[in-house]
Amino acid sequence: MAPIQKNIQLTGADRNLPDGDELEDVRLLDSYDEDGENEDANYSLSSNHRRIQVRITGMTCSACSNSVEGALKSLIGVVRASVSLLQNKADVVFDSASVNDDDIKNAIEDAGFEAEIVPEASSTKKSSSSTLVGQFSIGGMTCAACVNSVEGILRKLPGVKRAVVALATSLGEVEYDPTLITKDEIVEAIEDAGFEGSLLQSSQQDKIILDVKGILSEMDVKLLEGILCNLKGVRQFYFNRTSKELEVLFDPLVLSSRALVDGIEEGSSGNIKLHVKNPYTRMTSKDLEETSNMFRLFMTSLFLSIPLFFMRVVCPSIPLLYSLLLRQCGPFIMGDWLKWALVSVVQFVIGKRFYVAAWRALKNGSTNMDVLVALGTSASYFYSVCALLYGAVTGFWSPTYFETSAMLITFVLLGKYLETLAKGKTSDAIKKLVELAPATAILLLKDKGGKIVGEKEIDALLIYPGDVLKVLPGTKIPVDGLVVWGTSYVNESMVTGEAIPVSKEVNCSVIGGTINLRGSLHIQATKVGSDTVLSQIVSMVETAQMSKAPIQKFADYVASIFVPTVILFSLLTFSGWYIGGVTGSYSEQWLPENGNHFVFALMFAISVVVIACPCALGLATPTAVMVATGVGANNGVLIKGGDALERAQMVNCVVFDKTGTLTQGKATVTTAKVFTEMQRGDFLTLVASAEASSEHPLAKAILEYARHFHFFEEPSTTSNIQYPEKDPKYSGWLLDASEFCALPGRGIQCIINEKQVLVGNRSLLTESGVNIPTHAEKFVVELEESAKTGILVAYGSVFIGVLGVADSLKREAAVVVEALLKMGVTPVMVTGDNWRTAQAVAKEVGIHDVRAGVMPAEKADVIRSFQKNGRIVAMVGDGINDSPALAAADVGMAIGAGTDIAIEAADYVLMKSNLEDVITAIDLSRKTFSRIRLNYVFAMAYNLTALPIAAGVFFPLVKLKLPPWAAGACMAMSSVSVVCSSLLLRRYRKPRLTDILEITVET
Repeated sequence: MAPIQKNIQLTGADRNLPDGDELEDVRLLDSYDEDGENEDANYSLSSNHRRIQVRITGMTCSACSNSVEGALKSLIGVVRASVSLLQNKADVVFDSASVNDDDIKNAIEDAGFEAEIVPEASSTKKSSSSTLVGQFSIGGMTCAACVNSVEGILRKLPGVKRAVVALATSLGEVEYDPTLITKDEIVEAIEDAGFEGSLLQSSQQDKIILDVKGILSEMDVKLLEGILCNLKGVRQFYFNRTSKELEVLFDPLVLSSRALVDGIEEGSSGNIKLHVKNPYTRMTSKDLEETSNMFRLFMTSLFLSIPLFFMRVVCPSIPLLYSLLLRQCGPFIMGDWLKWALVSVVQFVIGKRFYVAAWRALKNGSTNMDVLVALGTSASYFYSVCALLYGAVTGFWSPTYFETSAMLITFVLLGKYLETLAKGKTSDAIKKLVELAPATAILLLKDKGGKIVGEKEIDALLIYPGDVLKVLPGTKIPVDGLVVWGTSYVNESMVTGEAIPVSKEVNCSVIGGTINLRGSLHIQATKVGSDTVLSQIVSMVETAQMSKAPIQKFADYVASIFVPTVILFSLLTFSGWYIGGVTGSYSEQWLPENGNHFVFALMFAISVVVIACPCALGLATPTAVMVATGVGANNGVLIKGGDALERAQMVNCVVFDKTGTLTQGKATVTTAKVFTEMQRGDFLTLVASAEASSEHPLAKAILEYARHFHFFEEPSTTSNIQYPEKDPKYSGWLLDASEFCALPGRGIQCIINEKQVLVGNRSLLTESGVNIPTHAEKFVVELEESAKTGILVAYGSVFIGVLGVADSLKREAAVVVEALLKMGVTPVMVTGDNWRTAQAVAKEVGIHDVRAGVMPAEKADVIRSFQKNGRIVAMVGDGINDSPALAAADVGMAIGAGTDIAIEAADYVLMKSNLEDVITAIDLSRKTFSRIRLNYVFAMAYNLTALPIAAGVFFPLVKLKLPPWAAGACMAMSSVSVVCSSLLLRRYRKPRLTDILEITVET
């Protein structure tokens, strides 16, 4: 069994990558489903109570969501209402006897918004919570046929909804209904199929595996058992005396994993120390164990095979030794006894694994590489035994081929060892990511008053949200959290790619796995276990490695028919050579000394069986995909699956969002021009006061610009505008604004000093009857043509001024666009901005195809229009409004600094928020599938060439034919060469833009 510890899981039904504190409500409705009941524990839902979700259109800020929520709660019969601004949804619990769906919809529409009831099938989240996702370790798989067999068996189990098996990692991920099937039954099904199965980890949080230290005698074991029996909430436990591992099944509602560990350590007076077994660490140890076991088998087989080779090749040249081998000992000579004994050990002790694997494959109606090895070596072994016995009875001694069987097994084991060694290296990316997180953390202990009374070192896997942790200088931050005390600089390069240390002070967020460089910090854990950024990255990489590229379907199909075809070809080879010899079709001189037609034909048949290699086909894709996803993660590009990796190589059109993708996403006011007699300071005060209630990014830029102006320059004393006391941050200059209203797509309006203030675009002012002077319109056009956005302001129905807002381009944007053109990829820009500003930005970066004034919902339509024209489209975006387009595109690429929803919808995540990684993603995909195709060509060419030669189809090569054991060596090395070819991808380096653009750098 394997650990299922609290807050630790490989994957879940929902995955989102945390981005920042300002987006904490992205998952509001999800958390409402899970935890909402705790908020209103005073009531219970009756049979009349219903729960629905309503999709709302038109909300732009928190004021809108509060308005909708207030309208819903005012309805008689509504028990509870929660509105999510970012998801544009409302979750409503109501008494169906007092209010119905139409009443709720009408209440929202009366508040000024559009409403649509979400169908019940999509409004509930129970489907994700009713199933569990478990990762199982599957031992004994050797080729794609084994994978197909295990997947077929798992998918037929009752309650299993999804099953994916990866050959390269020997892992299986199963989504199942725990009410219909248990984890143990899944493991039993794997073992019944003839493979080794064990649970590695699961999304269920009721089991934990602990490494126990301090158990020295049977009395200590009794003490441990006594403590566990007395702990409330412990259901079952098992202590393995050999491995010193303790497996505990507990009730998470009664007992937490940390309380369990503390209870055992305190009950033993500190004599027993416990450490949570990390699933990834256990997986690594399994890989090392498999590699060492295969190496031991290979060395043993080699040690026993060398004497056989020595007796066959070297001893005839040494008269003394050869005479000893020819000495009669019973019915056989001494050499035959030695060969028989040595080969029997190799065949049935060391080679037992091939018989076991072949039997389980045949039992499940499939064939694999082990069937070929068992068949070929058995034919050689049993023929040699029969030849000995026949000679003892008749006196006619035929040649034996014991060394063929032994050498075959030795070389196949060498190939298996090299494969396990290579496959172990493909998981380096996950191992390195896991090692970023520290094993322990310092927990600060508090009394009831919240005062720190001490500290305690705990396992990092036992941290809970809300815990306050102490992080010393030079140590790693254990989990994601907020700084509650101290200041320091943190190196976040391992996650963000930014080499410059980031300053951290109170209320700053920190990421688990990053390094605290200077001062001590106290951080409050906000996200632990699978919710941390690091765990999400690991989960994405692992999910990608588990997935199969569509091209692998071809290999799986070929592998499923390969072995039966080879066996048939072997039988035809035997029949052809035997019948040909009996009928005199070839010369008797071709036969070996003391040989006959049967032995001659049998050797050809054995060569055909052992030289065939389905392993190379089965390993060609998964090994390359695993290496590519790991390499991508190391270069800041997270790939969510093999299908996404395959599609990216075909991309010929890249659509960029503008704000936050091509630009920095940080708007700044560059110009403020007043067209009346109002002083500039009064103008900025008026606009800032109006925008203070808005949550739009432009509003924040205007407010900061006005603050900066007033900090350095005193407001005009001639103004009759009053400056009442406000929030200390804006004390002395910000005005009171009432009747604030945000107008989506146009701007805002409010009342200041009993006069209406309008701040927005042309349409807002013209619709309100405000006349825009010609010279002001000309100034706005000049702003837009210089890639700036013009914001117009009116006060009391009189146009008073313009603000110019710019969002600077990312420094690499223009170079990346030029590089894409060189690669044969067409860049396109899609933005909701006006035509002039969009055209100016596009001209600056070198994009010719521009789609401006596109609303968020229309971006996906733009993507589909390109796809209808036969384009393979990649979409690069960062915001919530980009998520429909990211999902609609053939390949969605989300900027790592973007929102959770955008990252969820994308196929690639560019963690460093660097546009150069778009080039890296496409280039890595192209190189990966070039390597995969090369592997397939090599594997197919090897088999199509080697099999006819082994069968003796080319008659002139008959006398040059290699013995079967040498053919086996070629077979083993062919699969190794495919794996090694895939591993060459680990040397991948990001393409230099100077090379793509053919720029010569002079030194």
